[in-house]
Amino acid sequence: MSKFPEPFLWGAAAAANQMEGAYDADGKGLSIMDVMTAGSKTVKRQMTESIEDGVYYPNHVAVDFYHHYKEDVALFAEMGFKCFRTSIAWSRIFPDGDELSPNPAGLQFYHDLFDECLKYGIQPVVTLSHYEMPLGLVKKYGGWRDRRVVDFFTRYCEAVFTAYKDKVKYWMTFNEMNALEFDTWRTAGIQIRPDENRMQVTYQAAHHQFVASAKAVLLGHKINPNFKIGCMTLFGRVYPETCNPLDVKAADDMMAGMLAFPDVQVRGEYPQRLLKQLDRQGVILQMEQGDLEILKKGTVDYIAFSYYNSLTQTGSRERAEKAKGNVVIGIVNSYLPSNEWGWQIDPMGLRLSMRYLYDRYQKPLFVVENGLGASDVLETDGSVHDPYRIDYLRRHIESLKAAICEDGIPTIGYTMWSCIDQVSSSTGEMKKRYGLIYVDRDDQGNGTLARTPKDSFYWYQHVIETNGEEL
Repeated sequence: MSKFPEPFLWGAAAAANQMEGAYDADGKGLSIMDVMTAGSKTVKRQMTESIEDGVYYPNHVAVDFYHHYKEDVALFAEMGFKCFRTSIAWSRIFPDGDELSPNPAGLQFYHDLFDECLKYGIQPVVTLSHYEMPLGLVKKYGGWRDRRVVDFFTRYCEAVFTAYKDKVKYWMTFNEMNALEFDTWRTAGIQIRPDENRMQVTYQAAHHQFVASAKAVLLGHKINPNFKIGCMTLFGRVYPETCNPLDVKAADDMMAGMLAFPDVQVRGEYPQRLLKQLDRQGVILQMEQGDLEILKKGTVDYIAFSYYNSLTQTGSRERAEKAKGNVVIGIVNSYLPSNEWGWQIDPMGLRLSMRYLYDRYQKPLFVVENGLGASDVLETDGSVHDPYRIDYLRRHIESLKAAICEDGIPTIGYTMWSCIDQVSSSTGEMKKRYGLIYVDRDDQGNGTLARTPKDSFYWYQHVIETNGEEL
C-alpha cells in the first residue's frame, strides 16, 4: 500500500469544555473546568470552589461554539472533514451528575450538533469524558475517589449511547486517562490533600475509571453492536539520552508508566510492573467482587492517542535540563527544535510511537490529537498566516503516511488539534492557538468571536481533497 486507505477519517478535534462556552445555558450544571481561572506560561490556572465575583473564567464563554456550531460545522465541511472529534459535556446531560434522569435540553443540543455534522457527511467521533465532569460529583462525593461515581458515569453513558446510537459510531471513554497521575483535577476532579498518600488516591481513582470504562464498553456494545469504543491515551515515544543502561532503563520506566493505563483498557488486566510498584509504595486498591472480570470483558476496540512530541529521559545525570511541555515532561533533546512554549518538535516520533503501540497491542490506531500551539496574528487585511503550523502538520502527516503505508499499521483516521482556536486546557490562554480557524478573542475575554480561516485551513482542505497525496 502506497496511499492512505479509503475511507480514511480525516478531520480535527476539539473539547466541549474548551470551546462550547454557555456554561450555565439550558440547564447545564457547573463542571470542574468552569471553576478554573485563567493562566499563562508563567501563572498556573487555579481552581476555586465556586464562581467568584471579579474573577475571569475563560471556559464560561470560551469561543461560544454552543451558539456558533452551525457556522463552525459549515467551515469544517468546507475543509472537507470526514469526521469531527468532539466531546459531550457530562454536566449538560446530568447537571449535578447524580440525577436519575438526563436533562432534555442537553441531549437536544448534541442531537442538533450531530445532525448538523451528518448533514455534511461528517462523522461525529465522541469522547465521553474529556477533562470534564460535573462539579456536583466533586462536592458531594470527592470526584473519582468515590466508587459511586462509577454508577453515575454508567448512567450517563447509557443516556448518550441510547440517544445517539444511530448517529455516532466511534466513541472514546476517557481523554488522556494516563494523565491522571500528573493532573488529578482535570482528569478526576481530585485535589490531593497534604496528609494523603498521592499514589493511593490516584490509583484508587484510576481503578474506578478502569471499571467505568470497561462497563461503558460492555454497555455500548449491548446498545449497538456496531459501536467502536476506544481508549484515549497520551503518548510519545521516550528516548534514552544515551546508550548508558541507566538512561535506557529510565526511558523504559517512563514508557511503562505511560502505558500502564492502556495496558488495563486494552489487555483487560493490570500490568505486573505496576502492581509491584504500587505494592512498594504501600498502595492497596479497594476492589469489588467481579471487578477483574469486568476489566477482562470490557476491553476496547481501538487505541486513540494524542501525539505532540516525543520525550527524552536520563537516569545517569541529576541536573539535566528539563524540557517544557504539557503534562509529561522529560529532558531536553539536543537534536530537536522547540516551539515558543518549549515543546520539542519530532515528526519521526509519531511514526515510532505508532510502531510501538501497534506492536504492543495489535489493535487499530486512531491519531486523535496532533498539532502546534502558536501566537497567531490576525493581519489588517483579515488574513492569518501560519506557515509554521503547516510545516508541523505536513511533516507529521508524512510520518503518519509512512507508518501506514510502509509499516502497515492499521489506522482509522487523523484528527489534528484543533479545528478551531479554543481555550488552552492547561493554561487557560487564548493566545496559545492551535486552530485552523482563528477566533477573535483574547486572554482577557475581549473580542467579537468572529471566525477567520487561517492559511492552514486551505492547506488542510487540499490535503483532505487529495487523501493525503499532496502535502
